[in-house]
Amino acid sequence: MSKRFTAGAVATATALALTVTGPAGPANAERTAARTFTVVAEEGASTDAAINAIRAAGGTVVSRTDEVGIFQVTSDRADFASRAVAAGSVLGVSERKAIGRKPKLDRVEQEHLLAAAKNAAKKPGRSNKSMDPLDDKLWGLEMIRADKSRKIEPGDRRVKVGILDTGVDASNPDIAPNFDWSLSRNFAPDMVDVDGPCEVASCLDPVGTDDNGHGTHVAGTIGAAANGFGISGVAPNVSLVELKGGQDSGYFFLDPVVNSLVHAANSGLDVVNMSFYVDPWLYNCTANPADSAEDQAEQRAIIAAMKRALTYAHRKGVTLVGALGNNNEDLGDPRVDESSPDYGADPYPREIDNASCWDLPVEGPHVIGVSSLGPSYKKSDFSNYGTERISVAAPGGWFRDGFGTDTYRTDANMILSAYPKHVLQEEGSVDAAGNIVPGAETFVFKDCKANGECGYYTYLQGTSMAAPHAAGVTALIVSKFGKKDRRGGFGMDPDLVEQHLYRTAAERACPEPRLQQYRNEGRDETYDAYCAGGLNFNGFYGYGIVDAYAAVKTPLKPNARP
Repeated sequence: MSKRFTAGAVATATALALTVTGPAGPANAERTAARTFTVVAEEGASTDAAINAIRAAGGTVVSRTDEVGIFQVTSDRADFASRAVAAGSVLGVSERKAIGRKPKLDRVEQEHLLAAAKNAAKKPGRSNKSMDPLDDKLWGLEMIRADKSRKIEPGDRRVKVGILDTGVDASNPDIAPNFDWSLSRNFAPDMVDVDGPCEVASCLDPVGTDDNGHGTHVAGTIGAAANGFGISGVAPNVSLVELKGGQDSGYFFLDPVVNSLVHAANSGLDVVNMSFYVDPWLYNCTANPADSAEDQAEQRAIIAAMKRALTYAHRKGVTLVGALGNNNEDLGDPRVDESSPDYGADPYPREIDNASCWDLPVEGPHVIGVSSLGPSYKKSDFSNYGTERISVAAPGGWFRDGFGTDTYRTDANMILSAYPKHVLQEEGSVDAAGNIVPGAETFVFKDCKANGECGYYTYLQGTSMAAPHAAGVTALIVSKFGKKDRRGGFGMDPDLVEQHLYRTAAERACPEPRLQQYRNEGRDETYDAYCAGGLNFNGFYGYGIVDAYAAVKTPLKPNARP
């Protein structure tokens, strides 16, 4: 899950924008420059009551999302957050605190760029002419048998998959044929202090762009077109919908994420992929004693808002898929959190009580949690795991896989997918003329059409890369078994999709010994992972490795247990 730095405000697309001015409070109240807050109403509180509480605290409502009781508010009062909560009808307040951090390289997803990698190990190319030119590098497609599933079900254009991420580069020739312009939205405007200079006057990047690359990579794995060019995705005929809820810098905040989910629900999307966690807290806790009262209230607000948004989307027919995380820990027994808050203040150690803390969205309601595997079928050393939160496993890549063989620490152990050319140019692996620079040929690829139109591709690893494999399979399930509804739409009950995904996953037992250590791969004891459970369900593989071929070939059995 990409984590670089973060940014700012957003206007909702699903809510009525309004301005509500309230009493200014005592004349001697401390004033600050206007700040932006996300306000979450108490469960059951009316919209009017929440707005009155915001007004009484000295806030101005600039937008609202009534479906989940969330308001974006500005205020120049230093004590706005505490006053709003004290006024009643408000559960909590989350403030955007800009600190101007520099972007940081994701040390999991782009580990190969930080290491002295060997040349990518050569693997036999396919003779299958139905596959795209670079598909011989997509071992993930083979692992989940997506190369076979498309002969039965390549995906239905009516099935719409939301990419809740940093954007999607719709100019890539593998993305363009499947990109849905009409439903795609940007909910995360750039903030100059963290995202850099705005590319457009409004700071709202146009739909169809991605200045980070993460979202485009995810989109390619799910639904790159099988068009004889570049790569193909797990579900190459489904529609891809950009839900830009992440900043260019790679951070994901409450407002954009919630508004993306509400838009997905209201627009009839079938699947949403979420390869991130909601910043600034790795774990949101209801009352962690290490946190200030204000921070506790903020986290309670995030927990409530995310649970409402996820439940709302599920109720509207959206199957939710989430990355389990790259922190190499059992989510049922979390370690001390030393990375939070990652924005607005310096992080500090926090003991995490599993009963009252959540990693969101993956630990939220109705989310299918996906762990990451390397080509050897081993759990990637970085991947989170655990019987409490895992659902299924999928190929997410593992640079250090293959110890003792010539594939160890090679780029080909990771996941290849589409990537924006301009991001590769900014990273220095493609030059101004669009050519791959010497030394980058092992992890960047280029495919061009006769007319000179080119697509670019690169390797990444992470549970962010595993989740889209699972999301692609869920899209195939909806394509195969979905039905028209009375209103002319097309879809499938998310509970039934989830059940079929689990039932058709390829069961895999825990490794022996169950306590896996990664000393040969250069990892210390913090990476040790114990696999609990049996063949049907365990902490590394959940119900099994997602299997696209079995998912579309196996008859649907409503109410059957996994």
